[in-house]
Amino acid sequence: MLFNSYEFVFGFLPVSLLIYFLLGRRGDGVSAIGFLVGASLFFYGWWNPVYVPLLIGSIVINFLIGRRLSATSDRARCAKLTLWFGVAANLSLLGYYKYAGFLAVNLNALTGASLPVPEIVLPLGISFFTFTQIAYLVDAYRNEVHEYRFVRYALFVTFFPHLLAGPVLHHAEVMPQFSQRKTFVFDSGNLAIGITIFAVGLFKKVVLADGCIEFVTPVFAAAQSGQAIGGLAAWGGALAYSFQLYFDFSGYSDMAIGLARMFGVVFPANFNSPYKATSAIDFWRRWHMTLSRFLRDYVYIPLGGGRSLPLRRYANLMATMLLGGLWHGAGWTFVAWGALHGFYLVVNHAWRSFATAHLPAWRVPSCVSRWSARLLTFVAVVVAWVFFRAGSMEAAEAMLEGMAGLNGFGRHEAHWAGAREIKWLLLAFLVTWGLPNVQQLLHRHTPAIETYPGEVVRPRWRRLTWTPTAGWASITALLLVAALINLSRVSEFLYYQF
Repeated sequence: MLFNSYEFVFGFLPVSLLIYFLLGRRGDGVSAIGFLVGASLFFYGWWNPVYVPLLIGSIVINFLIGRRLSATSDRARCAKLTLWFGVAANLSLLGYYKYAGFLAVNLNALTGASLPVPEIVLPLGISFFTFTQIAYLVDAYRNEVHEYRFVRYALFVTFFPHLLAGPVLHHAEVMPQFSQRKTFVFDSGNLAIGITIFAVGLFKKVVLADGCIEFVTPVFAAAQSGQAIGGLAAWGGALAYSFQLYFDFSGYSDMAIGLARMFGVVFPANFNSPYKATSAIDFWRRWHMTLSRFLRDYVYIPLGGGRSLPLRRYANLMATMLLGGLWHGAGWTFVAWGALHGFYLVVNHAWRSFATAHLPAWRVPSCVSRWSARLLTFVAVVVAWVFFRAGSMEAAEAMLEGMAGLNGFGRHEAHWAGAREIKWLLLAFLVTWGLPNVQQLLHRHTPAIETYPGEVVRPRWRRLTWTPTAGWASITALLLVAALINLSRVSEFLYYQF
C-alpha cells in the first residue's frame, strides 16, 4: 500500500488511528501495540502477501538472537559468535533476494560458466528492515538495548510509517516512547503537527517529484538506447532527476515522520536540506541521515574510522561508500555511484586536513566562498546521480558525454523540453534552496529527533515558523488538496526499488 493512494489516505490511515486510540484508552497499551503490529503486517501484505511470512520469520529469528545477546552477561567469544551468526543470517537473506542474480550474471561473464540466473522479485523494504534489525543486534550485544516482549519487538520492525523505506531506526530512540502512557492518548496537537508534515511530504511526492518525471524518463531512455544526448537535454535530464529523487525521498521521509507523529511517536530526522550542503561531508550529514548514521556507526567506525593513519582512514571511507552503493542496488552503476561519493569524501577530508594546517583563514568563509562551495557540491552530486539513475554504465557514459558538451549544445536536443523545463527547474531550485524544511518550519514543536544534534538552522523569517492557527491550517489544506487532486497518477516511491 502506498502513502500516496486513496486507499491509504481515506481508508487505512483513519481506521488505524481510530482503533489505535480506542484500544489505547484501555490503559496498558498492549492491545494498541498488538493492533499496530497486525495493521502494519496488513499494510505490508497489501502489495504482495507472499512475503509476509518472510518478514515474520525474519522478526522471530532476530528477536530470539537479540534475547540471547541481551541475556549474555559477558561479551566473550560466545556472544560474539551469536552476534556474527545473526548478522550473517540477515545479510544472507538480503544477499539472496537482492544480489543472487547480479552475482550469477557476473560470474558467468567472468568465468564463461552457465550458472542459472534466478528471477527473484525483491521484497519491499527488505534493505530497510534488514539494516534496522542488524543495528538492533549490535546494540543488544553492546548491552545498549533490552527487549524481552515479542510484540514490542515486532512493532519496532514493522511499524508501517518506516517499514518500507525508512528511516532506519534505533530501538532505544523509538520504543521507549511506547512505554509512556501519553503515546496511547489522543492528542490534537500531535495530530495537527503530523497532518502538516504529512501534507508537505505528500505535496513533495505527488506534485513536485512526479512532476519531474516527464523531463527525466525520455532522456535516460534515449541514453539507454545508445542515442547521442545534447548538452541541454543531458543537463536538463540530470537536474530533473536530481530534484525528482530529492522530492520523492524527502517527501517519503516527511510522510513517515508525520504519520508516526499522528500516533504520538517522534521519529529521527532523515533529511536536512541536503542540496544546501557546502561539502561532500556536509551532504552526507544531511542526505538520508539515518542511513549515513548506520554506515558510520556499524561499518566505518568498526573498520577503524578516523582513528587510523590518513591512508587507512581514506580506505575506510571508500569501503564504506562502496558498501553504501551496493546497498542501494545490485548493479555496477550503484558501485560507481558509491565509489564516486567515496572519492568526494576522501578529497574533502584531505582538503580539510591541508587547509586546517596551512590556511587558517579558510575556517572563516565569506558569503561568496560559501555559495561557491554549495554550488560545487551540488554539481558533484548531480554528476553522481547520473550513475544512480542510468540503467547501465553505457547509458551513464552517454549522459556524461552530453553533459560534458561532447555532443554540442543545440544538437541532439530532441528530449529537451525548453522553456517549460526551465520554469520547472527554477521552481525546484526555489523550493529547495529558498524555503525551510519541516524541521525548521516546526522547530518549536520538536517535529523529529535530531539525528545529528544541533545542526538544524532555524528559518530566518518568523512568519515561516508553523503555529497551530487558522492560517497555517489553510495552507496545509491547500497542500493536501493539490496533492489529492493529482493522486490519480499514482507512482511508487523511488527508494522502493532499493
